[in-house]
Amino acid sequence: MELIPVSSLRICLDPCLSPSTCSTKRLNEGGRVRRKLSCGFPLAAKRTAGALSEGLKKELRKDLSRMLWTEAAIKAIERKAGSAKYKNLWPKAVLEALEEAINQCRWESALKIFGLLRKQHWYQPRCQMYTKLLMMLGKCRKAEQAGLLFEVLLSDELQPTVDVFTALANAYGLCALFDQAFAVIDDMKSVYDCKPDVHTYSILVSCCFKHRRLDLVKQILAEMSYVEIECSKVTYNTLIDGYGKAELFELMESVLFTMIESATCHPDVFTLNSFVWAYGNYGKIDKMEKWYEEFQLMGISPDVRTFNILIRSYGKAGMYQKMESVLNFMKKRFFSPTVVTFNTIIDIFGRAGNIDKMDEFFLKMKHQGVKPNCITYCSLVNAYSKAGKLYRVDSILRQVENSDVVLDTPFFNCLISAYGQSGNVDKMSDLFLEMKDKNCEPDHITFATMIQAYNANGMTTAAEDVESKMLAMQSCLAIQSALRLNLTKRPWNLREAIKVLNDVSVLNDTGMLVPDC
Repeated sequence: MELIPVSSLRICLDPCLSPSTCSTKRLNEGGRVRRKLSCGFPLAAKRTAGALSEGLKKELRKDLSRMLWTEAAIKAIERKAGSAKYKNLWPKAVLEALEEAINQCRWESALKIFGLLRKQHWYQPRCQMYTKLLMMLGKCRKAEQAGLLFEVLLSDELQPTVDVFTALANAYGLCALFDQAFAVIDDMKSVYDCKPDVHTYSILVSCCFKHRRLDLVKQILAEMSYVEIECSKVTYNTLIDGYGKAELFELMESVLFTMIESATCHPDVFTLNSFVWAYGNYGKIDKMEKWYEEFQLMGISPDVRTFNILIRSYGKAGMYQKMESVLNFMKKRFFSPTVVTFNTIIDIFGRAGNIDKMDEFFLKMKHQGVKPNCITYCSLVNAYSKAGKLYRVDSILRQVENSDVVLDTPFFNCLISAYGQSGNVDKMSDLFLEMKDKNCEPDHITFATMIQAYNANGMTTAAEDVESKMLAMQSCLAIQSALRLNLTKRPWNLREAIKVLNDVSVLNDTGMLVPDC
């Protein structure tokens, strides 16, 4: 049933207007016949739609303006970081630029801006800022910089808090440097008399699961039991998620039963999502559906992420009808598809070679105002390359160039692979050079793909040149590993750590390490 616009309804219910008003004509001053404003529904609906469209355009312009302003602000503050004369800048500008750089995980920019912040006359060191920076460095897998940042914190004569130590342990844990991570925990208890809490241990458990160190998970749980720290809901959910991803379904279910029996930590939607993902990812669709219903009986309602997991699981199992039935259910329950929903569907149909269906959902994605991201374009490029439709890859590249999508290394790897497999090595080489312009560091996948493409086309000299670059990158990583080992010494010696990398790195005024290689 089509709803009548409110403005039209108001006109129709006005007792002062008679039905004849809609068709009344009168002469204007020039003698022409002019129809008075009609109360017709199409006109009102058109105005309403126009107003909505105009409002949407304004919002998009605001978002773009905000994005451009943020980018300009970060670059402007970053330029001033290299100079010693800016010591009394406006606090709001510096702090906002630093906050944006942290949120976007632009670690080099964040550290430069932080160096500028420390030069300001009004600067007062705070542990909260160091915690944010350490968490960002952990996400970026920059354990060396995290260790050096901790030294800067000590030089500011701050007493590290539990949150600071937790963020530092997280940075080492995410980089699989568990000796350093546990050393941080030991320092908390012995050197600084600062006891780790349940959040600290939950973070460590999560890091161990990410690197499949189940032996360390048992060790952490034993230590928690020894110091009488009870698991929180976050800890239980982390354990369920980790055991599910490791295919340890019995352990996963036993943790759930412990949660149910607990007086304070009951299962929630995160628990539901972990169960659905675990069984769905490994093709146990019956188990997945059974537990989905069990959680419903517990009174736990699904969210958008639950539906995204169901769509992915059904798609991976080739059950496309059930996948579309989940989409219909979302529509009936007024759950709007997110960028993850569309990315999942596009990737599923792309891998299945169903290009028409993939294109259909890509168009639907844009029509519904959901902005594609790098993951979307990666799936499209891979699918077109696999189907031999390289001209469509050219089209995607043009779309990306005309958008504000932030490009990353995996996207360039997809493009390099697509053009390399088609034999277009010139385009592949151009994309490799473009990576540096876009601040995307090549990884081992980039080099391996290019070497394979050059060898396939008989260009052995070019392949050897790329291989030498790859070896240079590996030697750089080896030197950085030497720095990591240096950081395990107690007490940490900043000068010795810097000496290890003095040939391959530059050190800015903050004492932060920014590698050249």
